[in-house]
Amino acid sequence: MTPLLFAVMAAAGNLLGAAVVVRHARRGIRVIELFLAFGAGFMAATVILAMLPEAFLRPDAPFFVLLGFLAVHLAQHVLTPHFHFGEETHRVSASAGVSALIGLSLHTFFDGVAIASGFMVSGELGVLVFLAVVLHKLPEGVTMASVMLAGGQGKRKAMAAAGGLGLATVAGVLLTEVMSPLAAHGLGLSAGVTLYVAASNLVPEFQSKRGWPTAAAFFGGALAFMLTRILLERWLPQL
Repeated sequence: MTPLLFAVMAAAGNLLGAAVVVRHARRGIRVIELFLAFGAGFMAATVILAMLPEAFLRPDAPFFVLLGFLAVHLAQHVLTPHFHFGEETHRVSASAGVSALIGLSLHTFFDGVAIASGFMVSGELGVLVFLAVVLHKLPEGVTMASVMLAGGQGKRKAMAAAGGLGLATVAGVLLTEVMSPLAAHGLGLSAGVTLYVAASNLVPEFQSKRGWPTAAAFFGGALAFMLTRILLERWLPQL
């Protein structure tokens, strides 16, 4: 299994999410909102039950987990003046799209680092991390494209910005494979990033929504992680 191939597949999720916005597919947006809740549950379970236990085998890992957590907050909510996950429904300045692209690029870069770092540990962890990443790629693409359109940018620029997020993920895989600091500390850093995205970006986006579908999607995401892990433990050794 090659991490680069998985990164490319994950990057395609950014483009798919952006395409839903560009084509004004309202039903697709509603489905992606459920993906957001499902992905949050799956990501939280992946970090807590899979990534952190492996990362903490290194004694310095807690520092890098915290560093990754803080870095995303800095990029998305300090250096970026206007940012939230999900569809942007209000008019924003043209510069908001650029700042959102910069803020999200750090996060998507570490998506790639997470995938590569996971496969360095085992095929099972690599696949679990890939699934956690790809599940939030759709709402990520929605976020990027909708901010670009709300800032007055055209559809091509919206799709190009989403493609830029995908390229950052691919870059994260490539650099992790050739840079020893990322290879050594990438799992801890990306665990901190993933934890922040799940708990501080995704969960607040659906906390205000009432009704059982969103709650079921969130808890279902955590359950899906555990079922997927059981299946991988039985299936991967046979490959």
